[in-house]
Amino acid sequence: MRFGRRTKKLLGIAGPGVITGAADDDPSGIATYSQTGAQFGYGQLWTAAFLLPFMTAVQEAAARIGAVTGKGIAAVVKQHYRKEILFGVIALVLVANTINIGADLGAMAAAANLIVPGVPFAVFTLIFTAAILLFEIFLPYKRYARILKWLALALLAYPLTVLLVAQPWMTLLRATFVPHLQLNFAFLFIITGVFGTTISPYMFFWEASEEIEEEEMHRVLKKDGAPPHITKRFMRKLRIDNFTGMLSSEIATWSIIVVGATVLHAHGVTNIGTSADAARALEPLVSTFPHAGLIAKMLFATGILGLGLLAVPVLSASASYAIAEAMNWREGLNLKFKRAHGFYGVITIATLIGLIINFIGIDPVKALVFAAVANGVAAVPLIFVIGKIAGDERIMGEHKSGWLSNGFVWATFAIMGAAAIAMFAML
Repeated sequence: MRFGRRTKKLLGIAGPGVITGAADDDPSGIATYSQTGAQFGYGQLWTAAFLLPFMTAVQEAAARIGAVTGKGIAAVVKQHYRKEILFGVIALVLVANTINIGADLGAMAAAANLIVPGVPFAVFTLIFTAAILLFEIFLPYKRYARILKWLALALLAYPLTVLLVAQPWMTLLRATFVPHLQLNFAFLFIITGVFGTTISPYMFFWEASEEIEEEEMHRVLKKDGAPPHITKRFMRKLRIDNFTGMLSSEIATWSIIVVGATVLHAHGVTNIGTSADAARALEPLVSTFPHAGLIAKMLFATGILGLGLLAVPVLSASASYAIAEAMNWREGLNLKFKRAHGFYGVITIATLIGLIINFIGIDPVKALVFAAVANGVAAVPLIFVIGKIAGDERIMGEHKSGWLSNGFVWATFAIMGAAAIAMFAML
């Protein structure tokens, strides 16, 4: 009973930030981080700790924009910037998200095959697609948000997997906090992908829009049709929720890279196609105690399933929010299907195209790597826009960015821009 009450209280505190942080470690992200560890060992482990303050600052700024203005990122960009910028950003997000959806659905089906062998890949893919669409379109928002919060617990699978393997803890400590760089294309390409997978445009759109969906925000926004009034308590809760989500995300990222390095790289496995491949490779290589390999494989695969069920709706909905805001459609998961046909139509089409990618001969894994890198490049101008909006007193009023938030957001812009430029320079 006490555990149940504590869990319920924890879920009550958790909000868009926790869901966004968990969605950041989707199956495609798991594949990228596994490949990072397999290919470079502990060489890029430092990125998990290094990126935490930057992704926290950018996501907090995006969430604050949604909370203060009562509008999503695309709607604010539309109001204050040229349409060419708006539609260029939306096109990048839509293409990258759709490819991610396809790769995630395929990875989920492959992971499910590890847990329940014998069921055809196509059957699992269709089941997951249908279940995600039914939940996202027809479940009331309160209940759907609660499901997403429970799925965020799937992040625990990866720290638990780390503990199943004997680790060189002093080496991990040094690699976590001492940056290591290689000035070659392969290293910079993967690290740009890691940056793009960690700080992704779809996260900006999702968290900003979900702040508006929250019940507390609806009560504030709808009061006499007046502009939103944000209390200090609400803003403090927003920041705690956001930091908790980003910290959880980076702990999982760190854990996945560690598993890839300690198990795969150490045994000469340097190329991972999918996140399910990483899970499958663990079983014969983990021998800490009897059946440790099987347990590690099952934990890793379960995490892929849980986070995939969380991430696919986030990917499709974030694209739909952006398009609906640009087109002045009714939008929001709080609305029923008959009141938001366009919004739910984009969700359905993006998810179905992602499903089709798995059956028309396109290699979603190769496309995924390039999508991660594209995210890393596309995030740069978007972070610039978010920084400008969040620091603009005319838009944000008393809730404009302070010097610390501004510093980290603009540092993120500079670092991701430098990584992208360095990668292109090495081509």
